[in-house]
Amino acid sequence: MSNSIYAQRRSRVAASLGRDGIAVIPTAPEQPRNRDSDFLYRHDSYFYYLTGFDEPNATLVITGDGSSTLFCAPKDLEREIWDGYRLGPEAAPAALGVNTAHSTAELDARMPKLLENRDAVWYPFAIHEGLEGRVAGWLAAVRARVRYGALCPEQQRDLCAVLDEMRLVKDAHEQDIMRRAGQISARGHIRAMKLSALMLRDGRDVREYHLDAELLHEFRMGGSEYPAYSSIVAAGANACVLHYRAGATPVRDGELVLIDAGCELEGYASDITRTFPANGRFSGPQRALYELVLASQEAAIAVTRAGARFTDPHDATVKVLAQGMLDLGLLDANQVGNVQDVIEKRAYFQFYMHRTGHWLGMDVHDCGSYVEPSQVGEVSERKDPLSGELIKNRPSRILRPGMVLTIEPGIYVRPAPNVPDRFHNIGIRIEDDAIVGDTGCELVSRGVPVRPDEIEALMRG
Repeated sequence: MSNSIYAQRRSRVAASLGRDGIAVIPTAPEQPRNRDSDFLYRHDSYFYYLTGFDEPNATLVITGDGSSTLFCAPKDLEREIWDGYRLGPEAAPAALGVNTAHSTAELDARMPKLLENRDAVWYPFAIHEGLEGRVAGWLAAVRARVRYGALCPEQQRDLCAVLDEMRLVKDAHEQDIMRRAGQISARGHIRAMKLSALMLRDGRDVREYHLDAELLHEFRMGGSEYPAYSSIVAAGANACVLHYRAGATPVRDGELVLIDAGCELEGYASDITRTFPANGRFSGPQRALYELVLASQEAAIAVTRAGARFTDPHDATVKVLAQGMLDLGLLDANQVGNVQDVIEKRAYFQFYMHRTGHWLGMDVHDCGSYVEPSQVGEVSERKDPLSGELIKNRPSRILRPGMVLTIEPGIYVRPAPNVPDRFHNIGIRIEDDAIVGDTGCELVSRGVPVRPDEIEALMRG
């Protein structure tokens, strides 16, 4: 991507700081995995959003006049033999478009001077462990110079508030990356579906980790750096555990498999869930619940457009699921009442206990407020019918073109009294990634089938 996009983002941040403001944005540290090995490195999203730089040990400083300074690891030919190429401070301005660059070893020495005579210092609150203390140390050094006329910043402000609003609406370049990420992830899901049916037809032992391997293979073959999150591959009753991780559980003929997996591409996440019959053929109860979840997703998709509220897809989903639970006998109308009663009492919560979506972007649960900023002061209270907790409600976010969210209804049926046996241990979720447009939304993850007949046809092939 052209450095101009990152420069434009830095300029927008600078304009939000005020003329005498200054912002400090570190990247993520390396994390040890064991005695002498680190986890695979992943940059901090805020830092990468403003630099496009993916090396560790770096910090970006932006001032209100639009100047940017990068502190990064210095060139070290001996360490580069072991750990890989470093850009270095000398090459950083030309390569990244920043104004100046220095060795990260000089950060503590240079920051007090950069902070001097500023009125506010901005940084991401509660994200980088130890950063608050480090800022305090820099400010102490500035205060030591007040007798010489130096002014010390009087305010510390959360830079997340600025960056979250910027990141919430994706530009054309970001949307293109997310479309490609969705295509790669869809191919991974297709591979897993096909392998499940093929191995069962051949009489082979199928495990969750076999299907997980197909996902990882396709992600890397498509150019993805790594999964956007730990893949969920849940066979049978495991699908009723919302954040189950792929394990060694056998994938059995006649059961369903739920896969929630997506790749990360060029810093942006994909997030897809599909539920399919392990052998490629839905049973009657499985299809009945699947078609209910799909109908609820279609209702949510239909209301996802610019001008709608973020909560509208969830409300549409719940209405369809609640009616379906009554129709299929998961809920007894004699005990819970009609569909409106089910919604008001949250009786559906036994089988559907999460929201229908979240923001998606550089992080799989991306940043951005879910409250409409212009209405944040409009507060009402309600008592939760299940917990009795008093909850403060504020108007939900109004969707705008370029926002990206997931649409992911589900139903999870654990064995319980008065729950029909034929539905026991069935867990179903269907999730797609939606880019909000003026008149609707674009689903960028539909490269993998979603309708039950299409899934069965794919798995027969």
